[in-house]
Amino acid sequence: MTAAMYIIVQFALISMDILSIAMLARAVLSWFPAGNQSRLSAFLYMVTEPIILPIRLLCNRFGWFQGLPLDMPFFLSMILLTFSSMLLQIAFL
Repeated sequence: MTAAMYIIVQFALISMDILSIAMLARAVLSWFPAGNQSRLSAFLYMVTEPIILPIRLLCNRFGWFQGLPLDMPFFLSMILLTFSSMLLQIAFL
């Protein structure tokens, strides 16, 4: 693997890790009523929603997970992000 490819893969992996941490922080902040109105919460929503929204729209379109008290598109997004990171590590490192 060339040095440029290694740098790109490492950047992608670090970005995925940061996004995973942001998603985890968003989930924890959602447990607190005052946490939903902070600047940090708005920033986390802005960063993580582009990852979650396509899966949320797909689930709503087909009626999947209707009536569940959990945010399943969030969990699916987290699983896909983790799986993508693992595939990238296996394929290039």
